[in-house]
Amino acid sequence: MDKQVERNKKKKDKGGIKRKRNKYESRYTSSTRLQVHPNSQTLFALMLASISNSYLHNIPDSEPILIQCLKQLRLSLLFTAPKPNTHETLFVPILSLLPVLLKSSCAEIACRSAEIVGAASLYSYGMNAQIALDGEIVMGLISTLGNSKRSVSMAACNAVLDLSTTSFGRQRLLEFSAVENLISTILAPTVTYNAPFFDCLKECGGGSKVDTSIPSFCFIQVPKSSAASVSLFIEEKGTEAFPRIGLKEDEFLVLLLHAAVTLINSCTIEQLEKIPRKLSESLLLYFKKLWADAHKQMLCGNILKFNQGRHSYVTNIRTNTLAENIFRLSINAGQFTRPSNFKKVERSIFSSSGTTFEDFVLNHWEVSPLLMRRPSKALTKEDDIFSSFLQHLSSEGVLSFIHSILQNLTSCPAIASDELNVLSFLKEVENHLGCPIIYQQDIRVLKTEHSEREMHYFQECLGSSCSQAPHFLYMDNVLRCKEAYKEGYTITLRGMEFRFESIAAIADGLASLFGQPSAGVNMYLTPPDSQGLARHYDDHCVLVCQLLGVKKWKVFPQYSLHLPRLYEPVDSWHDMKVGTPIMDGTKQFLLSEGDILYIPRGFHHEACTVIDNDWPNGIAGCSLHLTLAIEVEPPFEWEGFTHVALHLWNQKQNLSQHTHGDSLFWKLKVMSVNLLHVAIKLLGDVDPTFRKACLVGAVSSSVTGGWLDRNQRMIFGHLINRINFKSRFSDVLRHVEAAVQRHEDLFQQFRWLQHLNEGEMVEGHDSSIPFAGIENYYHLGSQHKDKAEAAFMEVKSKFCSEVVFEDVEHGYKMLLEKYKKVRRQYTSGMLSLHCN
Repeated sequence: MDKQVERNKKKKDKGGIKRKRNKYESRYTSSTRLQVHPNSQTLFALMLASISNSYLHNIPDSEPILIQCLKQLRLSLLFTAPKPNTHETLFVPILSLLPVLLKSSCAEIACRSAEIVGAASLYSYGMNAQIALDGEIVMGLISTLGNSKRSVSMAACNAVLDLSTTSFGRQRLLEFSAVENLISTILAPTVTYNAPFFDCLKECGGGSKVDTSIPSFCFIQVPKSSAASVSLFIEEKGTEAFPRIGLKEDEFLVLLLHAAVTLINSCTIEQLEKIPRKLSESLLLYFKKLWADAHKQMLCGNILKFNQGRHSYVTNIRTNTLAENIFRLSINAGQFTRPSNFKKVERSIFSSSGTTFEDFVLNHWEVSPLLMRRPSKALTKEDDIFSSFLQHLSSEGVLSFIHSILQNLTSCPAIASDELNVLSFLKEVENHLGCPIIYQQDIRVLKTEHSEREMHYFQECLGSSCSQAPHFLYMDNVLRCKEAYKEGYTITLRGMEFRFESIAAIADGLASLFGQPSAGVNMYLTPPDSQGLARHYDDHCVLVCQLLGVKKWKVFPQYSLHLPRLYEPVDSWHDMKVGTPIMDGTKQFLLSEGDILYIPRGFHHEACTVIDNDWPNGIAGCSLHLTLAIEVEPPFEWEGFTHVALHLWNQKQNLSQHTHGDSLFWKLKVMSVNLLHVAIKLLGDVDPTFRKACLVGAVSSSVTGGWLDRNQRMIFGHLINRINFKSRFSDVLRHVEAAVQRHEDLFQQFRWLQHLNEGEMVEGHDSSIPFAGIENYYHLGSQHKDKAEAAFMEVKSKFCSEVVFEDVEHGYKMLLEKYKKVRRQYTSGMLSLHCN
């Protein structure tokens, strides 16, 4: 409008053409028309006088003056280059008037005021901060989002986006409940629902019983048809190009969605928890519908260029940004919110086969394989933990089942084992969240010939570039998986607990049963007369659950009592060592539907589907099984439990406090505690018991005096005795010397101890100086060897005699709960990104 007025003015000046009056000039008199001077003091005086006339004296002609002033101010902000400490301070008095102007009953004034907020927010970082610091402006802007005039609400929404260009601006908007107001504006009261919304609600788990006569929340505009309402567009700029989402929705709704996505992706966990559950779940419902369409377009490669987006609003919302939004909203309001039903898992796996959990733990756990045969009809449908997942197979064949699964999957990037902040994880993977499944990470398609050589169907992704560029499986690759299966290739899917809610519940129950933060689940579909993986061992214990068909397994004898550790390099442990096995003979098992085979970590094994006349009826056919992996993270081995014990005992002794200043006595005490951690690590490398899983956090051991509680106390007492009698100062000092020569910081191995409190990683060690701590201890121990050894022996003796199991148990379970919380948040977020 400003440009048209200016053009008409020029026409009049040149040729005497009469300037066309705009819609607001009918309210002007000749005396109130003015040419506003750009001087900020003049603007402020005029605006203040106009506001006073309007509010105190009810003079209507003050509104056009305010509008003209606001126009001039906006032009000044748009076309005047910011100069530090000059222009920004000149605008400050005018900004103080914005809270009143934003609430004006005149739509034009409110709209122009919102535009000023936006322009000022983009003017400079300092001006953005000035706007954000003014709580009255922020509150006024947020309240304006709900204005009944569309133009005002759109201007306010644009201003929110402009203010959100800085992290400080985003946080101030969040402080004043901007997210709640945005979602409430996206969702509006209505008299009745329409059919598409009901369908969307039922599909996403909103329930089948909804009273359509009761006004409640409904989307301003639901998808116009059953066809996909989402298109993907890409702008080829730079080295990375992310698809943007195009919507066939109302322009205002698109703006609101963009603002909501931007702010939600800036929320802390606490801020996410404060969003009313009904609002977050309603918005999540809609986002998941959009995500299903976007994922389908991405998988099929239907990505257009920007100039093709004539019939859609091409938003600034990227696919990975929408995925992150869904993940965040699902952390606390996700589908995976039911409590862990460990009793059902225990009953389905152990009791139904005639093997009690107690007998399993005491006689087989981490010791020997065990086949648990489940008689037919041993469990009711309600008690069978796999019945819900198997329902997917009832109405379709195996290939159709696999095809339907693959086309609805997204990649599940791994979260670090010691990551206890799920938002930090999101920051690391934000550019890849929601992408199609990745070969080797999420899926493998392979077969083994002659029990030795593995062959991958997608051989092209195994080249040298594989580590640099992930190989995504799009729809054409999904279709190729069906052909691969027909050619004898096994299809393996990892992370099933992140893709199906029923599998997530099983994994969570199993983890609780064994006192671990989480459990993993993989799926294997093997065609007839074929072998998938070659002979190998796992660094975690597995429960092989046969769901369909039969499979022949060979479990080879163990050559070492030492159990492999999670993430431990293969060459650091035995790899098919030649020698005398500690267990006689290779065991063979034929698993039928419902059977479960337990294989401890470290036992080599292989499996195939074959016709074998040695088994009854010469059974042949395809096989579908799940492997439930009980992964023991370092803190939850028995070695980890003893580290926790030493750490907590030391805190109780207050040895970390500088009560002795820089005295040699204090230095030797601190050194001794840290070197005792190293001594425990050395014992763990040679004593098999330290590597075993600690079950102190298992739900079955929660009752003091129970069989598992007694068992865990006995093991702990044994380990304390080992520490007391087997750890030597000379061994530790030699190990420290070798680490110094290799420039290795031994204390990084215990960095997870920081999660027990907010203090230092290890007592007396400054983790910001990589090698200073270990070098200092080596020099201190060498220079004062006798005194250092005496201090070490004293600390060791006091620890072993004073440590109390109950004190350690309490701190250990608190640490376990921290790990569990993050794993469950991750699972909830990933489940919502899958369209099953």
